[in-house]
Order: sequence, then C-alpha cells, then structure tokens
Amino acid sequence: MANNDTAMRAEYDFSASRKNPYAKRLKKQITIRIDEYTIDYFKGQASDTGIPYQSLINLYLSDCAVNHKTLGLTWK
Repeated sequence: MANNDTAMRAEYDFSASRKNPYAKRLKKQITIRIDEYTIDYFKGQASDTGIPYQSLINLYLSDCAVNHKTLGLTWK
C-alpha cells in the first residue's frame, strides 16, 4: 500500500480553486471535409517540420483569423 504522500485522497477541496484562464483558447473538435490534395500537402509539410499536420492546418487557419485575411474568389 502506498504511503500517505502518494495515496489518493478520499476527498479533495476545490473551494479555493479558480477557473482555467486558458479555457477559452482550448480547441474544439469538429468534423470538416478537406480534399485529399490539401491533406497530402499539409502531411508533406508535417514531415518537413515535425509538426503534426492537423496542428499545421490549425496554425494556418488561426493566422488567417488573427490577421483578418479574406478569400478572394472570382467565379468564371
């Protein structure tokens, strides 16, 4: 049996706790359809950088949002 320093307590007191200040920045899981070429592109970038491809996609989209980038579309 573990000593008192490492044993789980029967109860914990959270009355003095505070909210996570980063909770608003947590990621939210969604479902999104991305074409295979785009996924392959980011997977290639991931192997070059060592950063997971989903993180790279998030970084790219975050950069677009932070810098208020707009998509210029021209329909032919």
